[in-house]
Amino acid sequence: MKKILIAIFVVILLAGAVYLISAVISRNKQVSCTMEAKLCPDGSAVGRTGPNCEFTPCPNGYKNTAYEIESQLVKLTNGISGTTRYFGNEIIGDLNGDGVGDVAFLLTQNSGGSGTFYYVAVALKTVEGYQGTNAVFLGDRIAPQTTEIHNEEVIVNYADRKPDEPMTANPSVGVSKYFKVANSRLVEITK
Repeated sequence: MKKILIAIFVVILLAGAVYLISAVISRNKQVSCTMEAKLCPDGSAVGRTGPNCEFTPCPNGYKNTAYEIESQLVKLTNGISGTTRYFGNEIIGDLNGDGVGDVAFLLTQNSGGSGTFYYVAVALKTVEGYQGTNAVFLGDRIAPQTTEIHNEEVIVNYADRKPDEPMTANPSVGVSKYFKVANSRLVEITK
């Protein structure tokens, strides 16, 4: 009986030691994670937190906003949500006539097949942060070039394939598409 009690006592001591060591490691990791900060677009700063020391998302930045893609609301966190990713080509300019800089940029969706679907989206700057619009489909496996804003219009320039070319062909045909924000929705316009 005495040997069993000693064995139980040793197991309890070992479990306590493991718990203390993991708590110290976790605490040290947490402290080192919160030492670094980054600036958000609104001027606020966020630090590293969580078990993997990832940055806390910026408050309601355009990469942390919801966008409507193919009739589905997709909420980005640091520019990612499942198969949807922030691609870039961002441009800042007033798109709704309020005198405040909005952001136009490209998103991609890749659901595991060979296709990579490109969309243009707009984040309208408001006093509360950013409000995402719907995203408009540009094409599959295109080659994005530039995104511009002129007179409250978004112009997306990219290369695509000829209509009779297979998807394996390199995009070689220059395309420019024009968009405008109307009633907080992004709509394509013809020129």
